[in-house]
Amino acid sequence: MQTSRGKLVASFAAVILGGALLAVMGVTFTSSNIPSPIAPAAPAPPPPPPAPPAPATPAPATLALATPEKQAPLKPALPLGISPQLYALAVPPGREPTAQLAALGEKLFKDKRLSVDDSLACETCHDPTKGFTDHRGNSATSAGVQDQHGQRNAPTVLNAMFQASQFWDGRAAALEDQAKLPILNPIEMGQKSGADVVAKVARIKEYSDAFKSLLGRDFTYEDIAAAIAAFERTQYSANSPFDRFLAGDPQAISDSAQRGWTLFQGKGRCSSCHAFNAVSPLFSDQKFHNIGIAAHKQNFAELARKALGILKTGDTKQIDELALQTSYSELGRFLVTKNPADIGAFKSETLRNIGITGPYMHDGSLATLWDVMDHYNKGGVANPYLDGGMQRLALSEAEIDDLVAFLFTLTDDRFADFNKAELARQTSLKTNRPQRETEIAEGRKGDLGDAGITPDLRNPASIGAY
Repeated sequence: MQTSRGKLVASFAAVILGGALLAVMGVTFTSSNIPSPIAPAAPAPPPPPPAPPAPATPAPATLALATPEKQAPLKPALPLGISPQLYALAVPPGREPTAQLAALGEKLFKDKRLSVDDSLACETCHDPTKGFTDHRGNSATSAGVQDQHGQRNAPTVLNAMFQASQFWDGRAAALEDQAKLPILNPIEMGQKSGADVVAKVARIKEYSDAFKSLLGRDFTYEDIAAAIAAFERTQYSANSPFDRFLAGDPQAISDSAQRGWTLFQGKGRCSSCHAFNAVSPLFSDQKFHNIGIAAHKQNFAELARKALGILKTGDTKQIDELALQTSYSELGRFLVTKNPADIGAFKSETLRNIGITGPYMHDGSLATLWDVMDHYNKGGVANPYLDGGMQRLALSEAEIDDLVAFLFTLTDDRFADFNKAELARQTSLKTNRPQRETEIAEGRKGDLGDAGITPDLRNPASIGAY
């Protein structure tokens, strides 16, 4: 069996070998255009008179910039926990952010005029000072135009560039796709169509001039999304106390947090879905799991049957609206795949900056990391589609404290003050533990999971567990 270190070496070797092959291919292609050095047998005829210049070829409908000096991609100042190899793999060719495009994307990201009534910007739900999440008032889910509240809690933009898919249910494949949907969602930014957005932005001279300078042509809705995505590709984050601890500083995190790191990999079973290594530094397996968060709210089987009757294959706009506006939101990944195995499944959240990106879970229903640990400690909430990896953990209160201490070490240093404030706020809520069920967590009560002290041998179907 190949070890983790072996996999890492193999991954890096593949990247290096791939780069070498591309370099060789580049030389080959360049060399093939060089004339043969062999002289002709007879004197060459005089060259013909120069032909008139050919008309300029129109710019392709891509984000190629207007002048060569503006095309140089930004050189990333990568944090301690992100390798150059991972960055190279995560940025699609042709979508490397440039300084000018990222700056334009940042302006768009922060501009409320992208919304239908000038009341909401991307940063309203992804506040750069608050870990690129919501943190508005006491609402569990994010609010859109006219204070409409959807069914989902806005995930962080930090490190979104490294995600295999976007949104809690993975309904967008790339950052460009992710940037377009909220602007058009009726209860987010409320625009009717991409054409309406382009028309509105085109009337703002600073944007029309900037796009014309960058592209040398009229811009499209795809270009607006690409500019926002370019800015988001500059928002990587992995300079945390934990990164310094891994780099060899034993004083970077507390003894409690170090015990929590051990529990995270062992008894807590956290790494099953929130795996971490040098080539996967997000603390997420990028997969989708039903952990029972919304099981007490909906009858998943009945909801799925109804959803299958109204879903249109491949209608991303409809899926986007169902995900945010209706009770079908709780079906999660199933809305995208139509696979019953995905009912109630949501993406494993990245744990990077988790201390400052609460409330937690897709619906924001867990207020603190102690609530999160209580939920997992009892094995989630039983339902017919519960992920098979969910089981009781029997963590003691001291062990839960150690795990929470570890999770707060994953916050980037630039948010250190906010992280400290969030730790104090969440600590003050420790006495209010709605998810805490110690008897279930320790196997003295309950119908599912590992055998308790007095096993319950009833058929789970007879008690409504299936």
